[in-house]
Amino acid sequence: MEWKEASLRVALGKTLLELGGKVPNMLVINADLRASVQTTFFMNEYPERTVEVGIAEQNMIGVATGLAMMGYIPFAVTFARFASKRAADQISLCVDYCKTNVRVIGAYAGIFTGAQGATQQMISDTASMRSMPNMTVIDTADVHEIRAVLHYAVEHQGPLYIRIGRDSWPVIFDETYEFKLGKGAWLREGSDVTAVAIAGSVPHALSAAEELEADGISVEVIDPRTLVPLDKATILASVEKTGRLVIADPAHKVCSAASEIASIVAEEGFWSLQAPIAKVASEQVHIPYSPALEKLVYPTKEKIADAVKRTLE
Repeated sequence: MEWKEASLRVALGKTLLELGGKVPNMLVINADLRASVQTTFFMNEYPERTVEVGIAEQNMIGVATGLAMMGYIPFAVTFARFASKRAADQISLCVDYCKTNVRVIGAYAGIFTGAQGATQQMISDTASMRSMPNMTVIDTADVHEIRAVLHYAVEHQGPLYIRIGRDSWPVIFDETYEFKLGKGAWLREGSDVTAVAIAGSVPHALSAAEELEADGISVEVIDPRTLVPLDKATILASVEKTGRLVIADPAHKVCSAASEIASIVAEEGFWSLQAPIAKVASEQVHIPYSPALEKLVYPTKEKIADAVKRTLE
């Protein structure tokens, strides 16, 4: 399957600019990464609504919290690593515990951080955010989903974490895409195996399903869209039909949303489903920048196809 690609961080920057023209009380808060995360689009047009705190992510969250309490709509934009690790305490207390309307954007998520290498990679950020009781967590798959999610984010009430990748990635959806919080989507009908594909793993799962079809294997592909709240009903309904489950998640293998989905099927649907489950996620490693090495740890098309075949054995 051939995919057209488009830059995820450019989609982030241009959508924030678009929203700036529609939402006068919206602010963007940077932590010395505006060129990297492309918030320069917004800053150049709305300098008076841009806050630059420097390399001080903890302070960024405090500033965003104060502005939210004053009635502004703040988007705190930084790398996923810095948001989920360096500013984790401030997000937990100021945003999650206080239930403030702060939108935290974790950009450069995953292992595809380019020449920045291992120090900028982050595959466990969704685990940190999903553990917070009041936090809504969304992982994005392509440029159209990023745009739709950010448009939703303006209206969202409460703590919100949005995970976004870095550079060019396959375009899966189109301009008509509509995001619905907590509602997954069937991207491909199938009867033999359910493949739940999260964010960046979606094109890999669709490509694997297409190739497996030639071997007579019918794979149903579901995109959960939202990690918290998770659409359990859609996943369970699909697994009840197919009887088998493969979960592909570009996040941390041990603490990814894939583990939660496997638990849901094993616990809530166990007595009626008893489905073979295979999990494909990023390995627990730090790697230097290398496309060849990335393929060793990422849930690729080949790994997903192998997992599908394992559940059929």
